[in-house]
Amino acid sequence: MKPIKVLGICGSLRAASTNMGLLRFAREHAPAGMEINIAALGEVPFYNADLKQKPAAVQALLADIKQADALLLACPEYNYSLAPALKNALDWASRETDNYLLAGKPAAIMGAGGGMGTARAQYHLRQVCVFLNLHLYNKPEVFSSAFDGSYDEKGNLINEKIQGMVIEQLGALQNWVARLRS
Repeated sequence: MKPIKVLGICGSLRAASTNMGLLRFAREHAPAGMEINIAALGEVPFYNADLKQKPAAVQALLADIKQADALLLACPEYNYSLAPALKNALDWASRETDNYLLAGKPAAIMGAGGGMGTARAQYHLRQVCVFLNLHLYNKPEVFSSAFDGSYDEKGNLINEKIQGMVIEQLGALQNWVARLRS
């Protein structure tokens, strides 16, 4: 079976983001047969239909999504909802003809935040994914607290229990992609 190419998209642009820490850990601990790349969103402007020429950062993002077999969405929670950077990336991709970059693509969601560990934002993101026709793998879910010592000062995931949850989710995503390919 050919390797599964996964694109991680992080909703936080902060250098010490715990959500980026989740994606870095996932990339470093991907199972055999899975490659994880992380999208660069720092230069992606807000979606604007008046822009007739896609900026270079958008072109790069869309090329990364096109090459990916699956998406791994790291979803912070801002005001009970998903972060604008993540929504914006999905908005840009959804505007391609017939939503061909997202429709039918397998995906999984993870997140680190306060309170309920991004549960509300993840459920809101699931609503967006239904409209986009992304094929989300539902369980195992990864919700983690960004403020309980599970991450170091650079945003790196250090909690072994959460690390195990991420590894379990990656294995499930790998199986989901294989199932959808067959």
